[in-house]
Amino acid sequence: DFSPVEMRRRQYILDTIRGVFERYGYLPIETPAMEKLETLTGKYGEEGDRLIFKVLKRGMSFQEAVFYPVVFNWNKEACTKWAGGLDDEPNPIERSVNQHIDVPGWMKTAEASLADQALRYDLTVPFARFVVQHQHALTFPFKRYQMQPVWRADRPQKGRYREFLQCDADVIGSTSLLNEVELVQLFDDVFTALGLSVVVKLNDRKLLTGIAEVSGQPEKVVDIVTALDKLDKVGREAVEQEMRDKGVSAAAVTGIAPLFELQGTWDAQRTRLAEWLGGSGVAQQGLADMDFIFQQAGQLKSAQLEFDPTLARGLDYYT
Repeated sequence: DFSPVEMRRRQYILDTIRGVFERYGYLPIETPAMEKLETLTGKYGEEGDRLIFKVLKRGMSFQEAVFYPVVFNWNKEACTKWAGGLDDEPNPIERSVNQHIDVPGWMKTAEASLADQALRYDLTVPFARFVVQHQHALTFPFKRYQMQPVWRADRPQKGRYREFLQCDADVIGSTSLLNEVELVQLFDDVFTALGLSVVVKLNDRKLLTGIAEVSGQPEKVVDIVTALDKLDKVGREAVEQEMRDKGVSAAAVTGIAPLFELQGTWDAQRTRLAEWLGGSGVAQQGLADMDFIFQQAGQLKSAQLEFDPTLARGLDYYT
């Protein structure tokens, strides 16, 4: 719940953000709270898929939608005899419940029977669906902003909520690095307007791809990035263990180790990265891209621009 005082403050923040977005030429869109389950699943990794809020099919109880059909298919003969008055035993469905029978394939069948829609997990996947659906009515590059709630089937705790508001600004239909520079300046303007001093951290997916290449396991880049995404939460040791658990070889984990030692300014880290990743063409392109962004972003108003080589997003839809 938000009191009137809290709502006034929230509205001020949202109006400020919206004003900056529109000053940079971003256009607003909205998407439904619910999306098809198949649209959302498979985009956020295993952990993300577990946190998707699935919605019960309309007008059906849990028993009608899931349990009765599953138990019937599991023991058709007993259920048929009982229904035809040929068996004096208790209802086999109720008996299954009472005995806590572990029905084979229960969870998989239950998910398919229970829900075909879900509350949106973030704004990015719905945005991708929106662009595909409306591409003939859009002008590219398309600059959009979206400010709507998202939901996570998570356990509420400090810093983690089941419902919260996201404010996204994205550009689609252009590969120009000027878009990256503009987004950095947009962030700076937002937080300057709110009177907050922040650090804007940057990294490039190409550098992470190059690190996977020089470590000897380029095919494991998604697993490596997914593990790195948890560094600030679980620490280096747990990140390295997750890499091993996902099939990254011990030699490759050792090869990635220099990543954790990098620190200092962009120029200082760039020198070390250029030496370390010299054998990767994609990493060299990443270094050139970062050079351009740091040069063009120039002097920001209040934000501090930093390069963080461990910054990663462990979501499957990133390229």
